[in-house]
Amino acid sequence: MTKAGTEKKRARRFTAVANGTRDGSGDAPTRKQGAKKDAFQLFADKVRDHKDLESRWAVLQETRVEYFRGKDFVSFLRNHPELKEVLESDKNLEAEDIANILLRKNLLVRCDRVVKTVRPGKKKLSTWPAHLEIYSDQVFSENDAFFAWTFAKRRPLWQTILSFLWPVLTLAICLFPVFPHQCKLLILYSCAGVLFLILSLLFLRCVVFGAIWIILGKRVWLFPNILAEEATLKELFQFWPNKDEEEQPKWTARLFYAIVAVLVILLLRHHAPDEAARARYQKRVSNIIDDVLEWSPRLALSGMMEKQQTVVNVTEANSHPSEGSTASKEEAAPPDGMQEETSSYQPDVEVDENEGVDDHHHDN
Repeated sequence: MTKAGTEKKRARRFTAVANGTRDGSGDAPTRKQGAKKDAFQLFADKVRDHKDLESRWAVLQETRVEYFRGKDFVSFLRNHPELKEVLESDKNLEAEDIANILLRKNLLVRCDRVVKTVRPGKKKLSTWPAHLEIYSDQVFSENDAFFAWTFAKRRPLWQTILSFLWPVLTLAICLFPVFPHQCKLLILYSCAGVLFLILSLLFLRCVVFGAIWIILGKRVWLFPNILAEEATLKELFQFWPNKDEEEQPKWTARLFYAIVAVLVILLLRHHAPDEAARARYQKRVSNIIDDVLEWSPRLALSGMMEKQQTVVNVTEANSHPSEGSTASKEEAAPPDGMQEETSSYQPDVEVDENEGVDDHHHDN
């Protein structure tokens, strides 16, 4: 039975190849199939790169994969039907049919959670499990089904360029102490300016939000996507936020935070440093900056030499403690006989001087 089945399959293949060769149309299905494969590959790339399809990373048989949920895929294609235009003739297919084709082309693989029981202390299973395993039935489903991408995500050109620039930047940071003085000043003031700009922007956002929220009861964030992790460059610099769809806050909460803001402002104003304290702090900071900017290998080498010379001098002094102590004692404390002679000699001089003075008066 097995041999007969194998021979039938070979005969069918031979007949199909022969017919395709005779008709001259054997390459048409292959080309069409290759075009469809490329179209679905392009569709999979666009879907994976789209930020509206929520996905996570997990471990699938000792391999990190990016996966999504089946129900999220259906809702994503329902909200973004323009992505189906890549499929050309298959753009009218449903989300389930498209997913099944991706599964057959090995662009997706259906997975299942490894832990299928609720852990102690929890009420339900994890929404996004961290460990997955391959599901036996590779058919699309929306009910607690997970699907992982099987192809490597294409890397943009700018990421490739940055991957080569990171080592150069790291080496430049390490060599910052030996930069010329003008380069140090340029880098210092540039970094300080960027940091000041970021902090000023965040402070302005908070002030505007707090003032509008307290006065009008509306939530308005300037540059709403400035702290977003997965925002595009165009969305990152969006100035005006979207419409506030949340409920208006209560007037009691607004009054409470208004009182708190006034108290904080008064407290900061009362404990603000005076001009003398500000001058001392500025001088201290400027000294630290000057030490960093004026550092050079020559100064470091001279400092090391001075430190080594000091260590040598201390070692030599400690190696002859008896001689040094004896000499110091002799210099500090003269002999007793000399002290007696000196003490006895001084009164004699004074007496002689007095006698000479008295004789001089008598003579006059």
